[in-house]
Amino acid sequence: MKIYFAPLEGITTYIFRNAFSGIYGQVDKFFAPFISPSEKCPITPRERKDITPENNPGINLVPQILTCRSEYFIEAAKELHAMSYNEVNLNLGCPSGTVCAKGKGAGFLPETLALQRFLDDIYSYSVSDDMKISVKTRLGYYNPDEFYDLVDIFNNFPVSELIVHPRIRSDFYKGEPRKEYFAYALEHSKIPLVYNGNIFNCKDYDNLLSEFGSGPDPVMTGRGLISDPSLADKLKGLTTETDFAKFRRLHDTVYHAYQETMSPDINVLYKMRELWSYWQILFDGCERDFKRLMKAKKYEEYEDILNRILQTKEE
Repeated sequence: MKIYFAPLEGITTYIFRNAFSGIYGQVDKFFAPFISPSEKCPITPRERKDITPENNPGINLVPQILTCRSEYFIEAAKELHAMSYNEVNLNLGCPSGTVCAKGKGAGFLPETLALQRFLDDIYSYSVSDDMKISVKTRLGYYNPDEFYDLVDIFNNFPVSELIVHPRIRSDFYKGEPRKEYFAYALEHSKIPLVYNGNIFNCKDYDNLLSEFGSGPDPVMTGRGLISDPSLADKLKGLTTETDFAKFRRLHDTVYHAYQETMSPDINVLYKMRELWSYWQILFDGCERDFKRLMKAKKYEEYEDILNRILQTKEE
């Protein structure tokens, strides 16, 4: 099976991708956190640093673009093509209020006529520049039944892959995905499909097997791979247990890379807190230590608490 790593803004940057790819592997595609092009700047220096091939050696990376303006999308895609990328992804799934208020991400989904004109423009470009464009979408903005029309719309274009997160905008990431709509896509979509949503362990994937009769392939997960970095190994049948020696290497590699690129201590520790908000599920019984870890302001304090937490798995 193929496994795609979904983007998480501020977390799955090139520092994390390099560490994860070098230590774990088993991810077939990484999707970069979205680029948000503007009239004056298709790609900001910060965005460029994250996706430049020099910072992503050996990684099959797909940049993601968030916009509702086809001309902005095309200018960003042209720059990415000049950087040797031959695939980009259109973000029609972001549920953020500030994003949707601007008609971007999931906020673009109810504007079906404008969306069709947008897709017509960007896929005309894709043919001329030999650029694959995949789409990551939710079911709709207001109602999941919007998905029926969206499938018909997407079927009219040479979408390289349709990544379906079976929730509507107001669901955000809560509750169970509406899997029956992915089943509809399996039957009616002419486009290669990717399932995305709530794959945190092998049982979650087995439930998809039961739901659809066969496992969706590829699958995309972001929060699942962050929460348990061994998840791809487990889904591919390479292990059944979380390897805490590998986890320690991942932690230390990311931690030291942040120390080399950021200062002072507190800025690095803010970044580590983001990761620990996912990682802590691996360490039952350490709640008191985690509260202290999340409040640490100096490296020495952080490392002392960290070593105490990790010892619970090494004993």
